[in-house]
Amino acid sequence: MGKIKHFFKRAFHDMKESASAQHEVDKANFAAAKAEAKANFEENRGANTLKKAKENADERKAKRQAEQQAQIAEANERISIADARYKAAKVNK
Repeated sequence: MGKIKHFFKRAFHDMKESASAQHEVDKANFAAAKAEAKANFEENRGANTLKKAKENADERKAKRQAEQQAQIAEANERISIADARYKAAKVNK
């Protein structure tokens, strides 16, 4: 019984340390993203217009849609391969 108790005690201690370390990483990443956003804002202050922002949004939207279509095509290809494997395995049995 003592070994199990110590096992759980060590396991929870390790989880606590891991969570603390991950929290520090998350805080550092958040601070970096915040600083980058602040720098980007200052660099682009006055340079961005509504027209330019709309163009950038349209470009991002088109790029995102192209990526989504590529992912859908890849998923459909995987489905067809899996269906063929399923049918082949079903026939062999």
